[in-house]
Amino acid sequence: MIRKVGNTEIRPKHKATCHCGAVELELTLPNGIEDPRRCDCSICRRKGAIVASVGLDGLRIVKGENILTLYQFNTRTAKHYFCANCGIYMHHQRRSDPNEYGYNVGCLEGVNPFELGEVPVSDGVNHPSDRKGS
Repeated sequence: MIRKVGNTEIRPKHKATCHCGAVELELTLPNGIEDPRRCDCSICRRKGAIVASVGLDGLRIVKGENILTLYQFNTRTAKHYFCANCGIYMHHQRRSDPNEYGYNVGCLEGVNPFELGEVPVSDGVNHPSDRKGS
């Protein structure tokens, strides 16, 4: 089922591409884009992307796997993937839930992230994995 938010189509399957088109992902989103958010951690502040999550089995690299560049920092738990050609952040395996990928909503074809309404900001500076006893 396709529903529209403004000119944005929310579908159960989406194609995501980087800016130059060298990397293409297929995302299975049976409930559409769920829980879009921004984060204020050091990397997210700089990239400024709106992200949402999908299970590991809900993201498939269709083309350009060899073009993706891995970046890790701090605990080196999260795996952030960028296109080596155009530099666009595509997705990351999440530190707080390694069974999910966070994906760049702005890379979804036919989706304008600015039409999704108010997007909350997660407190990534005080990440749950950094708290004592976690």
